[in-house]
Amino acid sequence: MHQVVVVATHGVVAFDLATPLEIFRGVRLADGSAPYRVRVCGTPRVVPAKDFEIRLREGLEATERADTILIPGVDDLDRGVPRELIRALRAAAERGARLASICSGAFVLAATGLLAGKRATTHWLAAAELAKRYPAIDVDANALFVDEGKLLTSAGATAGIDLCLHVVRRDHGAAVAARAARMSVVALEREGGQAQFMVHPEPPDDGGSLAPLLAWMHQNLRRELPLAALARRAAMSTRTLSRRFREQTGMTPAQWVIVARVRRAQELLETTSHPVERVASLAGFESAATLRARFRRVVGTSPRAYRRAFCGENG
Repeated sequence: MHQVVVVATHGVVAFDLATPLEIFRGVRLADGSAPYRVRVCGTPRVVPAKDFEIRLREGLEATERADTILIPGVDDLDRGVPRELIRALRAAAERGARLASICSGAFVLAATGLLAGKRATTHWLAAAELAKRYPAIDVDANALFVDEGKLLTSAGATAGIDLCLHVVRRDHGAAVAARAARMSVVALEREGGQAQFMVHPEPPDDGGSLAPLLAWMHQNLRRELPLAALARRAAMSTRTLSRRFREQTGMTPAQWVIVARVRRAQELLETTSHPVERVASLAGFESAATLRARFRRVVGTSPRAYRRAFCGENG
């Protein structure tokens, strides 16, 4: 079983600490089994957070057996990183463990020196400070998260969810990650950096006015979905639908359809051996050429390269 360890440090941000616990503990494979064992450790054993204290069962020795280590954000960037934590994280990296930070946890990870020469991100408010303190790091303030293989960093708050779901997708594929996303009722889509790794789950009907329409659109991606037809189905004007669509999804209806079709293509590339032409048809694109153009714009790579990266196939 894959061992996930979350490290709590002085001033740990509660949201960042809870995010990997909830995401990884909720992952289930097709047979219902849980692929991750999640634990929390820290130094000292009683860690003060902003509004409470956390009593921990394990110290940093837990990192010695970890396959993945998550470093949540901290509330004070000027607080020093304990030397024993730096040693533990470096030792874990040397033996091949995967290290990931959430929000200002990037400053803890940066203190190890492991991010030197790497691309990384953090909360946009702290990005300039990270670049100032660690000029050897290529800080990308626009990315939701950055994957450098064994080293991953994410922006603030919900970007930690994006990062954790990406790790699940890397480990177990799109279907497992989508189930984990549904359990967390995450946003349908998030535009921005690293968009190729976002999960597009079935939209939950949580009482939002567009939830039924989004669900119907997701189930009918192979159909023509012009704005006028969508407005009629939603029983509102095209102007009102466009406004509400952007309010609730951050996109226009046309943008949402393109991204949703690309997400469907990603799933098919990961889970089937269909040629790209068939994938394009099943995802709702008029041709393989259209799929390739849209895929590269949204994902940043070609369908063939994506399949090879995620499935080890030539596609």
